[in-house]
Order: sequence, then structure tokens, then C-alpha cells
Amino acid sequence: MLVAVRSVFSSKLRSFLTLLGVILATTTLIVVMSMVHGMDVYVAQQVSDMGTDGFQVQRIPLLGDFDPKKLIELDRRNPKLTWDEYRYLKSQLTLVREFGMSADQSVSVHYRGQVMDGVGMTGVTANMGVISDLGVDTGRFITEFDNQRHTNVAFIGEDVRERFFRDTDPIGKTIALDGKPFEVIGVSEKKGSAFGRSQDNFVMIPLGTFFKIFGSHPEASFSALAIDHDHLEDAQDEVRVFLRVHRKLRPNQEDDFGLLSSSSLVALWDRITKTLATMAVGIVSVFMVVGGVVIMNIMLSVVTERTYEIGIRKAVGARKGDIMRQFLVESSLLSATGGLMGVMLAWLVTVLVRSVTPMPMSVPPSAVVVGVGVSALVGLFFGVYPASRAARLDPIHALRWER
Repeated sequence: MLVAVRSVFSSKLRSFLTLLGVILATTTLIVVMSMVHGMDVYVAQQVSDMGTDGFQVQRIPLLGDFDPKKLIELDRRNPKLTWDEYRYLKSQLTLVREFGMSADQSVSVHYRGQVMDGVGMTGVTANMGVISDLGVDTGRFITEFDNQRHTNVAFIGEDVRERFFRDTDPIGKTIALDGKPFEVIGVSEKKGSAFGRSQDNFVMIPLGTFFKIFGSHPEASFSALAIDHDHLEDAQDEVRVFLRVHRKLRPNQEDDFGLLSSSSLVALWDRITKTLATMAVGIVSVFMVVGGVVIMNIMLSVVTERTYEIGIRKAVGARKGDIMRQFLVESSLLSATGGLMGVMLAWLVTVLVRSVTPMPMSVPPSAVVVGVGVSALVGLFFGVYPASRAARLDPIHALRWER
């Protein structure tokens, strides 16, 4: 073992050049695994928020089965979801236990001379807290009374509290949303970030108040909870049928809206991960084969250079198994070292990507194990022939090699 280690590190430049293929393969493998792992966390968070029995109705099915090239056409063709449609659906649906509506707009929040720009303001019905599984850290959520009376009350996210009320209780304080006063009635539990963007940078107000201030034709969406998971698809079909009836769509006309559920989100992500996995396997396989061939070539050269040494070891009692084991350990160690270098390079790439993009990449411990393990196996596989060739050398012929 020590002989193999000394041999690997005795010629650092040669070893590094030998390992370039393995390094690139391991880096590619871990970067892809880190991307998938980060996205898994994000998708799990989104599915958790929506629930296994939740779904949404959107004007444009951004995560549905449609051609992205048709996005402009859909934006022009699909009408906005309206309050009248919401009330009609809520009165007709039988397979949902909660049905809510929300509308979004970006605003500036002011409090005692301080300003926070780009805050997402959402007008919501009273049941959106239940539908979105939104936890209340302090205070209360918006009620049906707030919506009916169009009260100027606000439920804020953790980022807004941290900015304006770090050392004081925000409940009862008055903030200004684009110049209009709102009383803070509650604060949400911290949700964290996704894709590098905070999910706590928001303010929620009653939907009725939102309509009163910003008009009744915003970009809105409907959210629903089926009576249970077994009725999820039936509930979506029910919403689709009633909305088509309300919009007087003919049987041969496509839906001019989209449905998004946790199952469709997971299905979409499964398709993406399969594509990424296929690409990664192809790239990694090419790099690994190239790296393995280079390692085998270098090991054959090493066997030739050390023919006399092999002869001496055999002369003093080393068996074929001892010689073969030495060179297998050496090739495996060489390749595993390349794997470790690939892990470090992948980690640097992940840190760089996270710092300049919103991609939620994270290196899972399993990726390190897989990267180093696969690279070691490549070295072991491609080191078999050089090792067996060294083990079969005739000791007399080997001792004459240097003379």
C-alpha cells in the first residue's frame, strides 16, 4: 500500500495529467447531482405548501403540458380569472373543501421614513392561509370580516418584520403600501428561500381591499383543496368542466386556463431529472472511459519502468497476488485521487453558481461517496490488465531488464 502511495505522489504532474478525464467526469457528475438535490428540496417545499390534495387554476399553464413557443399566444388568448368566476365556481363545486382566490402586485412599503421596495403584495381570501398551509408566528391571519368590510389590514412576512420591527412588536403598527396606510395584524412563520429568492418578502391584504384600491381586473389565480387525495383528479376535472361552462367554451376548443397540482409539479420535475440524468450519464461515461484508458496506458508504462523492481520483489518471495494487488491499489488510488479533486472542483462550481444565480444547488454527501467510489472503480477496472501483466513477469527476465 505504501509503495503504491509513494508511486502515485512521486510524479505529481504526470499523475495530474493522467487524471484530467476522471476529474472532469467526477465534477460533471457531482454538479448535476447537486443541481438535482437543490431542486428536489425546492420541489418538495412547493409540494408541501400546496399539499398532496391541493391544486391551482392559473391563466397560463406555466408548468403544464404545452409548447413554450405558444406562451405569447396563450398570453394573448387566455382571459384573466375574475371575481365572478370565483364566486360561480365556489357555489358549484362539490369535490373541494376549500376554494380561494389571490391576486399579486409589487409595492413599496414605508414605515417611519424607512422604505422597502419590491415587496410582493397579495390580496387573498380568508381561507388562503389554510390552503397555502401558511403558519402564523404572531397575531392573526386575514378574516372573512376583513374581506367583506374592505379593511386596511396587513399580514406581513418575516423579511418585512426584520426590516421595520426587529426590536418591537409589529402588531397594531401602521405601515404604508404605495402610500396607503395598513394596520399590521399578523406575522407569518419564516419560510426561507427558494432559487435564491426569499419567500418571506411579502405582505398579504384582504382581496376585497385589493380590488377596491387596484381595481377588479388584476392577474389572479384560484387555489383549492380537494376533499381528499383520492378525489384530487376528480376535483380538478370538476373545476375544468364548470369553468369551461362559465366561459362558454365549445367541446372542440382548448382550455383557456391551466391547472397545476402537486402531482403535475412532481411529474414535471421527474421529466427534467430524467433528462439531466441521461445527459450526465452520457458525459460522465465518455470522460470516465477516456480517463480509464489513460490510466491503463500510464500503468502499462509504469510496469515497464519498474520491471527490475518487480523482478527483485519476486526474487525475495513476492507472489503473483502481491504484485497484482500492489498495482491494482496504485491504479485505484490514482483514480480515487482524481475523484477527490473532482469533488473539490464541483464544490467550488456549486458555490460560484449559488453566489451569482438563483439556482438552489447543494452538494449532498451521497454525491461525494458516489463520485469518489465510481472513480476508484474505474481505476480498479482499467488497472486489471497492467496489474496482471506485472504479475505474470518472469523474475529472471525481469532482473535482466535493467542490466
